[in-house]
Amino acid sequence: MKEESLVDIFRNRTRHLLRPRSSDVINRLFRDYEPFDTPSRSLLAGKCTFLGKRLYVIAQQKPKPEDFKSIKDLNILNYGMLTADDHSFILSLLKEAKREDPENTMIFTLIDTFGADISMYSAERFQAFFIAHLIKEFLLIPLRTISLILGEGGSGGALAIQVTDVRGQMEDAMYATAPPESMASIIFRDPKRIEEALYISKPTAKELKRLGVIDHIVPAPENVADCDKMVENIKDFLETAIKEVGRIKISKLIRRREERAMRFGIYKKTGLLYDLKRYLERPIKKAFKKPPLDIKIINYSSLTEVSDSYGEISLRMVKKEFIRCGEGKNSDTGKRGCGRLINLKELVENYNVCPYCGYSYPLDVSGWIDCLADPETFHEMDRNLTVYDLLDEDFITDYYRDFLKRQEGRTDFKESLVTGTARINHFQVVLAISSFYYCGGSMGVVFGEKFRRAVDYAIEEGLPFISVCCSGGARLYEGISALMQMVKVVAAVNKLKKHGLPFISILADPSTGGAIASYAALGDIIIAEPGALIIFTGPRVMKSRGFEIDEKRVRSEHLHEISKKIYERLNYFHDIRGIQEICGRKDMKYAITKYLEFYHRTKGPVIKIKKSKARLLFF
Repeated sequence: MKEESLVDIFRNRTRHLLRPRSSDVINRLFRDYEPFDTPSRSLLAGKCTFLGKRLYVIAQQKPKPEDFKSIKDLNILNYGMLTADDHSFILSLLKEAKREDPENTMIFTLIDTFGADISMYSAERFQAFFIAHLIKEFLLIPLRTISLILGEGGSGGALAIQVTDVRGQMEDAMYATAPPESMASIIFRDPKRIEEALYISKPTAKELKRLGVIDHIVPAPENVADCDKMVENIKDFLETAIKEVGRIKISKLIRRREERAMRFGIYKKTGLLYDLKRYLERPIKKAFKKPPLDIKIINYSSLTEVSDSYGEISLRMVKKEFIRCGEGKNSDTGKRGCGRLINLKELVENYNVCPYCGYSYPLDVSGWIDCLADPETFHEMDRNLTVYDLLDEDFITDYYRDFLKRQEGRTDFKESLVTGTARINHFQVVLAISSFYYCGGSMGVVFGEKFRRAVDYAIEEGLPFISVCCSGGARLYEGISALMQMVKVVAAVNKLKKHGLPFISILADPSTGGAIASYAALGDIIIAEPGALIIFTGPRVMKSRGFEIDEKRVRSEHLHEISKKIYERLNYFHDIRGIQEICGRKDMKYAITKYLEFYHRTKGPVIKIKKSKARLLFF
């Protein structure tokens, strides 16, 4: 492939109308391919024989020019994006594949989508939960797996089927947290600044191989529409990948998946002394109750964006003795206050919830600590860990430095996830709480690493793990590294569950993006606060892309009602159980306590895991 600029490659090759699609590759590569009847045109699936192995093929299918034959076809907004139905089908297919001979059966996936379906149809069917469970399944499946980024890979829609043993990418394909136009419109407020967005996201095969996201770069034909040459190169990759994984025991491959996931986002040298920097801060003595801050969040990805002023209260209101319920929030939050005057002190002491109508403002970490932990028992972990400790200088752009500088002083904490130990009605636990007032609670490399370390500490001490999700998605300034934190936190949850420790997930308002599509959807018990927005893609983005939105259908109460009917459709929802309980902030501590009480009354003896010197050196 001749040398071209990044923008030219994206426009003239990655997005080329005549670029071969998954169906073209499958039809030329697999002679005995037996297709399955899938829920939508966006999903291709089937099985075949290749190099003497039974191959289950799962592929995302972008539309071709000839697919648009009518006005009806042009109006299919989610064409090329997998729905919740598609993701349910994939889980069923993986279950079928696991019944085959593991030594002679493999999974091969083709990724070609800029995201998962964001329609209300999928949102009501727990689309984000399906993505989390698919990542979990690909990390644990006792089969050899291979994936290839064929064209454009994006967001959790790609990640759901890309976490495999061997990962390839076409030389001219791109894989990112969000499409560059969307990223530019969010970061720069200008969708035309595609070149700068591509520079930040680092979506090329060469960059992703350097970051460990992929393993192999598959050469692209000189002519982007040359399907025969593309398939010839893919065949060479697939043969190499099958031989590569075939030499390794499945049990070792599963361990390697976890180890690989835990490395995402750590691109500086590590060792024993570095890992020993983890520490517990002294107990926090003071009360944190305070009014919500005046914030404007601007760093959501286009696939997970919440309104810039979601949950905003202006400082002029805070300085008054009274505020009017609902004042200061934009109408696009989908909630309305009662309009009554509230004593500011009374609002703060009620954890930022109106005592008359229950209308709530987002609660930051300090408020959640007051809400959940016994007084003076919270000890913060890894307080001073920053992106500068994890990322090399060339990963931190000037744009990102400026953005981080603007976050200073917005909250008492230094990152978007705060972790620590605490007691909840005398039960010792590990807490991981999103800091909404720092970068909108966005998931970045520090978020993922702190979550991983907190899980490790819970395992070492045999403690229950509790998370509070209040997030808007991945941190765009970190590019693909932020997206891969979804894999890292899911792998950490898998590890926690392997040791038999309980995981309680609290969904606060808002719970969106990569957070809800990863760890937050995997709780043994999932509790949501009233009125919490729980959706993979923010309403504003859905509207901007032409999708209808009825926010009542993606708030906690409605999803809780749907959850009650999951047991009638277990073949569809698999291990997903939705939201088990709705609980207000004032009663949340008691709600958690009853589950902790049940766990402590029924558990066996706790075996604490000693941290080995080998693992310290590795991480």
